[in-house]
Amino acid sequence: MEIKITSKLMLKLLHIISWIIFIGLCIEAGGILFNSFYTLIVNPLAAKNFWGETDLSTLLNADEGYFLNFVIILSIVAILKSILFYSIVKILHDKKIDLSRPFNADMTRFISGMGYLALGIGLFSNWGVNYNDWLIAKNIAMPTITNLDLGGADVWVFMGIILMVVSQMFKRGVEIQSENELTI
Repeated sequence: MEIKITSKLMLKLLHIISWIIFIGLCIEAGGILFNSFYTLIVNPLAAKNFWGETDLSTLLNADEGYFLNFVIILSIVAILKSILFYSIVKILHDKKIDLSRPFNADMTRFISGMGYLALGIGLFSNWGVNYNDWLIAKNIAMPTITNLDLGGADVWVFMGIILMVVSQMFKRGVEIQSENELTI
């Protein structure tokens, strides 16, 4: 018995997985934003059990400005990840992926946008890692990068560059496809 996975079935499976990841990333981004506002406005003791049981109380006690800068970076990274997966969910939901004609303007814009988002995630993650290291150098106890979900900045930048190259290839494919349609 042979199980054959078609392209349509694979796209449906990827759509479901993308929804699950998107919902998880939205929860993470919302949790970081809510905990940031709650900690700064209502209860500063909430920094002890920040999002994901991360302890940012020493950072808040050291300086509220440092804390605010750090949670802004965390929020930007989480929001950009959510936007990235939203764009995946949206293109799969709108069925703009035409397997018979993969080189189209929508796919070129989609891949280019994903490249920019991945670059943004990588740059802000790197900024967060450097800021975390700077805070540690100032003798402020900080959680590890993996606990903060800031690791992998180099991978995000690498993926962003690859997606930019692929988007240029798709752009050239659209040009060639339109030239071929004109000659026929």
